[in-house]
Amino acid sequence: MEGNSSLSVAAAKTDCVISCSCIIPFYNEGSRILNVLEVLKDVTELSQIVCVDDGSEDLASIWLTSDYPLVTLLRLEKNRGKTAAVKAGLEMIHNEYVLLLDADLDSLNSAEISAAINTIIHKPRLDMIILRRINAGFHSKLNRGDILYAGERILKREDLKAILTLPARGYQLEVIINKYMKDNLKTVYWMPSSARNTYKINKLGLVDGMKAEIDMIVQILACHGPKEYFEQYSQFVLHRIPETID
Repeated sequence: MEGNSSLSVAAAKTDCVISCSCIIPFYNEGSRILNVLEVLKDVTELSQIVCVDDGSEDLASIWLTSDYPLVTLLRLEKNRGKTAAVKAGLEMIHNEYVLLLDADLDSLNSAEISAAINTIIHKPRLDMIILRRINAGFHSKLNRGDILYAGERILKREDLKAILTLPARGYQLEVIINKYMKDNLKTVYWMPSSARNTYKINKLGLVDGMKAEIDMIVQILACHGPKEYFEQYSQFVLHRIPETID
C-alpha cells in the first residue's frame, strides 16, 4: 500500500484457539496508546494486534516499536481520519473477528475485553458486541454516546469489510457501522466496559479541543442526517446481551 510500512510482525499466540484480531487507529496519542497495549497483554484471546498510525507527529510509533515488537505497526504518511485508518488496518487482518479499540482509553479492563470476545465467538447468532462505556459522563449517556459512538466493538471481518465500502470520513465510522447493522437486521447487544475516553480538551487544550468536539458532532449528524440519528438513538442496541442467547 502506497505510503505505508509494516514495521514488525503480527503477534501470534499459537496456543490461542480463538480467532480474533484487534485494530487500533491512532493520531498523536503519545503514551495513551501504550497504556492500552499494556492492558491487551493480558487478553489471551487476541492473536493479532494491528496499530495504525494515522500520520502522527509525535513519538508514539517509535515507542510502540521499541516496547511492543510483536505488534504490527502500519504507518500512514498523512492524516486521513479514523475510518481510513481502520480500512488500512483491515487489509492486514487474517482472523474472522475484529476488535476495534480507540487509542486514548483510560481504565480499560482486560477481563471485560476477554469476556466480550469469548461471548461473540461462542454465540453464533451474535453479529456485533458494543462495549458500553458505563463510566461515561452524564451528557454522553443522555445522547446514548456511551453506546452509539463507543469505539470499542467486536464484529466479523466480512461485515467490517462491507461497512468500509460505504461512504464515510473522519468520525463517522461508528455511525456507518450502526446503520449497516440496523439496515441488515444484524443481532447486536452491548456489554459493560469500564473504559473512558480522553476528552479532546485534555489533549488539545480548551479552544482546539472544543473545535474538535464540534467538528465531530457536525460530522456525525451530517453522515446520514437527523432522521438516521434519531432512528439510531431510539431503536439501536437498546439492551445488554441476555444470558439465554445461543
